[in-house]
Amino acid sequence: MLKEIVIAAQSWEDARLFIQKHRLFKWIIIPGIIYAILFIVGMFFFWSSANDVISWISSQLGIETWLQKERSEWLSFLFVMTGMMLRLILVLFYFSFFKYLILIIGSPVFAYLSEKTEAIIEGKEHLFNWKDLKKDCLRSIKLAVRNCGWQSVYLIALILLSLIPVIGWITPVIALLMECYYFGFSMLDYSFARAGFTPAQSIAFTGRHKGLAIANGLIFYIMHIIIVLAPAYAIIAATLSVHKVKNS
Repeated sequence: MLKEIVIAAQSWEDARLFIQKHRLFKWIIIPGIIYAILFIVGMFFFWSSANDVISWISSQLGIETWLQKERSEWLSFLFVMTGMMLRLILVLFYFSFFKYLILIIGSPVFAYLSEKTEAIIEGKEHLFNWKDLKKDCLRSIKLAVRNCGWQSVYLIALILLSLIPVIGWITPVIALLMECYYFGFSMLDYSFARAGFTPAQSIAFTGRHKGLAIANGLIFYIMHIIIVLAPAYAIIAATLSVHKVKNS
């Protein structure tokens, strides 16, 4: 698993050089700007609503009134930390749905970019085929819906766990790793589809090579520092990492 994490991490640097060498900037910047606008606007409204939800839950349960009666700094600290963990889980929950929406909307661009990357790697001429692109898009949408369903189940369980003081503090880390795995899986599957993998084989392969998926998804999160680069970089890096694994 550690070797796969290293391969995936190196592939992001390879992706940077690959983009520069083959002048793929338009496939990075244009989708990235659209993604950045949607992400920032969505996050602003979600964060505001998340605060309202947590305040409403606290009010309904009478937590603030109870804490004022107890006058315990330790209890206040525990519930402040619990509130922070819950907010982080809710943000990840929102980002999960936003991410899958982007995967569905952007599937034609991601499928095309993955195909083009692989053609360049293998020294082949990239011939656009609408039928293959449509098939890859439908497959990616089905996978996104499937992953969204499973991840939602796990995230709901983590939201409930986050309400438990101390124990719940670890939930954001678990949620983040799960997010990274499922997003990385979605990026890798474009290459698996062209390799002739069935969805079941793709799921099994990713399960055996979790490091590739987790590392790809994790660096995707880190790339949000330069938010416009994240989605397209992820698909190119994923394609390069799968190529490395196949050759090894």
